[in-house]
Amino acid sequence: HLPGAVNVPFDSFRADDHAATSEDAPDDANGGMLPSHDAFERLMSEAGVATDDEIVAYDDTHGVFAARFLVTAEFLGHDPDRLHLLDGDFSAWQLDHETTTEAPAAEPTSYVVEPPETTPLVGPDAVAAAADRGAVLVDTREDWEYEEGHIPGAIALDWRELVDEETRGLLPVEEVQAILDDRGITPDREIVLYCNTARRISHTYVVLRHLGYEDIAFYEGSLTEWEAQGRPIEQD
Repeated sequence: HLPGAVNVPFDSFRADDHAATSEDAPDDANGGMLPSHDAFERLMSEAGVATDDEIVAYDDTHGVFAARFLVTAEFLGHDPDRLHLLDGDFSAWQLDHETTTEAPAAEPTSYVVEPPETTPLVGPDAVAAAADRGAVLVDTREDWEYEEGHIPGAIALDWRELVDEETRGLLPVEEVQAILDDRGITPDREIVLYCNTARRISHTYVVLRHLGYEDIAFYEGSLTEWEAQGRPIEQD
């Protein structure tokens, strides 16, 4: 691992039916993506992370799991300006930089979750309203999933399109912006991201935030849930 890094495994901050709490999300949003406040406070405290720490997260899968961690922290109140994703992953880092097997001695902290009044996390009603306003709906699943069914009017954008397979990090900014511009995903428009997998939507969210996009909503409900509410689906 990187020298000085503490370990926060993906499964440790991934909510289950017992961890999710209704206070974590708006009434019509899928709050199951977030761990309970107590669980996240305990996890961060045991890892030695303080409430006001600057955090750089990484994984060994192009940053997609690390992005999930950053989004979780942001939605539970960690200052987003102090949250960063390593450009590249562990495999890319170790080609040119030092690594270690020694774990740092983490001093427990008193991490406190302080959820903001609002977050980008929205439910299906908000997605439908945004579509009526002309927002860009972005489906971050794979092409075959999109073709089998998607929210009407949604644009397909597989998160891996923005990643350089050789460097394992983000493509050059101008290339990323060209891909987004070609889909009509521009900073001056309202953007609604959705997916049925937490890590994929999180990676796209972190990239857009990095590029300066501000009006981004985040819907993590599945298409099964969307259809169960009597909402329409398109197929290609």
